[in-house]
Amino acid sequence: MSSATSALIWWLIPIAAVIAVLFYVLWVTKFQERFQNETTRSVSQFQRFQNSFRDRAEAEAIADAASQAATEAATEARERSNPTEH
Repeated sequence: MSSATSALIWWLIPIAAVIAVLFYVLWVTKFQERFQNETTRSVSQFQRFQNSFRDRAEAEAIADAASQAATEAATEARERSNPTEH
């Protein structure tokens, strides 16, 4: 490798690093908030998705409890109306 190539590499690496840092600073100051908002919106949608399962499970548990209570009430009413069948 010639000294000219070596010198070019020693200049290109720091220049590329400075350009990368400038693009990163630009991204942080201008665009990061937009990406964070999209992430927050996505997380909120996922939490609503999870809650829909939780809400459905709670509604089914309430419906099962109401059904069981109605069955027990009907059984008790039947037993009171026919006390001799015990």
